[in-house]
Amino acid sequence: MEMLTKFESRSSRAKGVAFHPTQPWILTSLHNGRIQLWDYRMGTLLDRFDGHDGPVRGIAFHPTQPLFVSGGDDYKVNVWNYKSRKLLFSLCGHMDYVRVCTFHHEYPWILSCSDDQTIRIWNWQSRNCIAILTGHSHYVMCAAFHPSEDLIVSASLDQTVRVWDISGLRMKNAAPVSMSLEDQLAQAHNSISNDLFGSTDAIVKFVLEGHDRGVNWCAFHPTLPLILSAGDDRLVKLWRMTASKAWEVDTCRGHFNNVSCCLFHPHQELILSASEDKTIRVWDLNRRTAVQTFRRDNDRFWFITVHPKLNLFAAAHDSGVMVFKLERERPAHALNINTLLYVNKEKSIVSYDLLRAQSTTVASVKHLGSAWLPPRSLSYNPAEKVALLTSSADNGVYELVNVSSRSNSLPLKDNIKGPGDDAIFVARNRFAVFSRSDQTIEIKDLSNKVTKTIQLPEKTRDIFFAGMGHVLLSTATQVHLFDLQQKKIVSSFNANRVKYVVWSNDNSQAALLGKHYVYIVKKNLELITSIHETIRIKSAVWVENNVLLYATLDHLKYALMSGDTGVIKTLESTLYLVKAKGNMVFALNRAAEPVSFEIDPTEYLFKLALLRKDYEQVLHLIQNSNLVGQAIIAYLQKKGYPEIALQFVEDPSTRFELALECGNLETALELARTIDRPEVWSRLASDAMSYGNHKIAEITFQKLRYFEKLSFLYLITGNAEKLQKMAIIAEKRNDTLSLFQNSLYLNEVESRINILEQAGMYPIAYLTAKSNGLEEKAQQILSHCNKTEEEIKLPSLGSAFTTPVPVNETYTHNWPLLDTSHSTFEKSLQERMEQLAIERQEEQESEEEYEEVEQSLMDVVDEMSDLAESVPEEEVDGWEVEDLAPEEAVNDVVDDASAFVGADEIFLWKRNSPLAADHIAAGDFESAMKILNKQVGAINFSPLKTRFLEIYTASRVYLPTISGLDPLVSYVRRNAETAERSQALPFITRNLASIKSHELHEAYRLVKANKILEAQICFRSIIYLALTTVANSEEEADEISALIDECCRYIVALSCELERRRLGEEDTKRALELSYYFASADLQPMHSIIALRLAINASHKLKNYKSASFLGNKLLQLAESGPAAEAANRAITLGDRNPHDAFEIEYDPHVEMRICPKTLTPVYSGDDFDVCSVCGAVYHKGYVNEVCTVCDVGGIGQKGTGRRFFA
Repeated sequence: MEMLTKFESRSSRAKGVAFHPTQPWILTSLHNGRIQLWDYRMGTLLDRFDGHDGPVRGIAFHPTQPLFVSGGDDYKVNVWNYKSRKLLFSLCGHMDYVRVCTFHHEYPWILSCSDDQTIRIWNWQSRNCIAILTGHSHYVMCAAFHPSEDLIVSASLDQTVRVWDISGLRMKNAAPVSMSLEDQLAQAHNSISNDLFGSTDAIVKFVLEGHDRGVNWCAFHPTLPLILSAGDDRLVKLWRMTASKAWEVDTCRGHFNNVSCCLFHPHQELILSASEDKTIRVWDLNRRTAVQTFRRDNDRFWFITVHPKLNLFAAAHDSGVMVFKLERERPAHALNINTLLYVNKEKSIVSYDLLRAQSTTVASVKHLGSAWLPPRSLSYNPAEKVALLTSSADNGVYELVNVSSRSNSLPLKDNIKGPGDDAIFVARNRFAVFSRSDQTIEIKDLSNKVTKTIQLPEKTRDIFFAGMGHVLLSTATQVHLFDLQQKKIVSSFNANRVKYVVWSNDNSQAALLGKHYVYIVKKNLELITSIHETIRIKSAVWVENNVLLYATLDHLKYALMSGDTGVIKTLESTLYLVKAKGNMVFALNRAAEPVSFEIDPTEYLFKLALLRKDYEQVLHLIQNSNLVGQAIIAYLQKKGYPEIALQFVEDPSTRFELALECGNLETALELARTIDRPEVWSRLASDAMSYGNHKIAEITFQKLRYFEKLSFLYLITGNAEKLQKMAIIAEKRNDTLSLFQNSLYLNEVESRINILEQAGMYPIAYLTAKSNGLEEKAQQILSHCNKTEEEIKLPSLGSAFTTPVPVNETYTHNWPLLDTSHSTFEKSLQERMEQLAIERQEEQESEEEYEEVEQSLMDVVDEMSDLAESVPEEEVDGWEVEDLAPEEAVNDVVDDASAFVGADEIFLWKRNSPLAADHIAAGDFESAMKILNKQVGAINFSPLKTRFLEIYTASRVYLPTISGLDPLVSYVRRNAETAERSQALPFITRNLASIKSHELHEAYRLVKANKILEAQICFRSIIYLALTTVANSEEEADEISALIDECCRYIVALSCELERRRLGEEDTKRALELSYYFASADLQPMHSIIALRLAINASHKLKNYKSASFLGNKLLQLAESGPAAEAANRAITLGDRNPHDAFEIEYDPHVEMRICPKTLTPVYSGDDFDVCSVCGAVYHKGYVNEVCTVCDVGGIGQKGTGRRFFA
């Protein structure tokens, strides 16, 4: 037996330690008053908690809730929430140091013991002390609940161990019953007596006397009627009890100082004890003899505990804490094709057929090593049907076992044994035995006769199989391939502390497993790739195509030869992999039981196909699997496959980035239209110019209103016609500088002179006219300035300025600056596009795009004259004008929806939006109902009929024509000023601001006016309006969703008040509960004040003063002055004087809860419940698929994708 340390921390003296039941965490309570939360797997400090004055001695996690309890020398028992990192409350009552505190496994109880000679049981939900156990005459050092029965065991320095029966306390607190006035008075009297003299709900069942000095610790056995105790007499005593008596069984002697703690091993018949003699001792429970002693040089042990589920122990000592195991849990096993040989917990060799799932016990090895040490390794010889097992007992032993009754290969009838740290088969009839102390390898035949002895050249820790005639030698820093025939090292590899070696199926590669790393090497130890993990690596196995699967403590992962890794699945418990084939993985668990499960190999097969450039396989996997996720997208981008990543992405922003990365500018243009943000258009413009696609750049400059860049683009491409239009646009925009620049580009001298004259720059205007030979114009400028030519001295003038003309007019074709040819994958994708289930929009014809630009320019020229004077420059949209000339309207429709030629307005509405409201406006009520059902689980649409018709009617304007003809229909858009027709969306009546200012204001008024039924109707109508409205932003969508939640809370709360008013006088208890539910609802402050005052008044009438005091405190937080504050203070005062309730009701103010609208009873956070996805109402189980009574629209328990109000 050995102590396998898994974690150790250094701190001041640790007095207590506690395991979390599910997470890899421990809490340590320190002598300096601090509590630490550690992740013992990662070895990291997660948090610190400071709340005690003085040493903290007791610490414990709650079994299910995110709570822990601590007790210290400040006499306090503190309850903490480790998620919120807050001290929730302190339980005060002890009058001396608190030694131990722990939670009950079932009831909301905390057990604490103190140096004040008492044991207290607290209800942490009501925060009251429900029992005080008195009887000890000295410090009570330890107290513990029985794991299954209504018993408590306690240990004291009065040299006794006491067993207490608390069945009366359980029965008293199990189910509340109604009591008469006399019973209530008696209970109040008993409560006072209990505080003074101790409770009769817990009685002493046994008093165990046998220790000569004070007893420090006691513990129940998990399943047997046994008790363990340890004391200052340096003894560990074992006691047995029955229903009527208890007696001492035996004593374990061996410690040399006070024994501070002891416990039963939960899985084996062992006892562990920790002592101030700096040792932890392990004892045989049956023989009461010492099995093993673990000693530290300088640290006294104060506490030891065991994990509630795992085979882990933790000990607190002077320098901190340590987490350890007493045995290796990895089952010894070996695989031969489809047959697995392993050693089970009964120390028998089992042959397990992986395909048939059938097992057979073939041999027993119980006599190998000690009873508590399982075999460490198993090597199998399929030719001779023999197995070779090793154990670390007795400084290392091995045994050769016959696993087939038909085999006569062994010369001896009995199994062959011998000393050795490692033993493996190296040939059909030879095995190698390694001795760590002698640093030798002995080659033996099957009769155990030594045929060769090899002295190793370096200090070796372990040996591993490396093919026939070879072994791997693992040293502290290296791994050597050793040839047994030549007795020399063939090759070496630098690797620290290799623990296991896994060979591939063809023995061409090996995985060297360490604690936190995997090295994949060739047979000659040449490195292929390495992998590092922060969590311990437990096992590995090879699958087809040289893919390595490896298991950590938490996950099953894969590794490729390229070094790529990924997570396949999360493991619920630690597994040791033995074989993987296809999508099946076979493993052994820590209970030495074979398990098998399916995996999805798509991810690593996909990456493998990419590495091999097998694009047909890539397409096949895309088509036939749901391979999605940010990890795959990031991987494809990292490896340079943006065109493949584009097939997985739906988010427009991510698709846009990928389209730019792979040079797919047409797709990027469509996505830019969808996103429609300036920074997106700017990115597209830059990349379009880099690729030489000036036609797309022209569209982006148009969207961004980059007039100067457009003019220069038309200049360098030789498009004089559009340059002329740019000049006209500049004139309409009153942009003098742009107009001058365009006149330069167009060589329009007179236009430049006129601009200079208008700007008052007559000298430059005269110089321009003179240098271009316009003498008449020059004279007009001189006469206007009252000047003559003699008065002006001009420099020598050269030839007139002319704008360079492009050698070739390239505006009809793009510039081939950057190669954007399709990759191999894109070509394969184009060939099989019709077969793939990948949604890709068809590319628009480029000519239509450029005609759209030209048309937009002409629209500006025709329509801007009236707007330029009245609209500020920044509001003028020079590119997207809705009012077109009649002859241009047809072309505009074709250009805006080129993929949907002839598409009408309502078709565009449905195409552009996934919102139900837009489909209602389009008149497709059936589609809208399907959307609502998919998003929020709506099943009853009758209440929405009026709203449907309202939205449909408000989105259209009907213009009468001549008699006998149908009226003209004009569709009303909500984005007419900001979007093109192809992006049109309908106007939806009643937005969030309108609902708040009308319906919500009216609902609040009705509640305040005590018109509850009308208020419910109004809140329900708000849900209908909000459910079918649209938001202008994500923030507004969140507000709409919050408004629906608020309406749900109001409807449920008002239902409680309505039900209370319907009850008769005989239902006073139920009426009081309903008033509390109404008061606990999250309402507006003014309405919460009303509800709280009603509940306080009802509490006073029924003499529930304690609950009224709690409600008064809540009321005081809302109303600091006035009549409400006075009522709150009165309630608090009465509660302090009479801290009791006459009626025990179903209401816990300290626990989070919701009210079920069906039963009007609480639904606590730990209960099973169903939810209405429309309004968020919470129901008890049993109402699935019924219509929600709150909104009358949603189906209870119906699953949906979630509310959506913004597209």
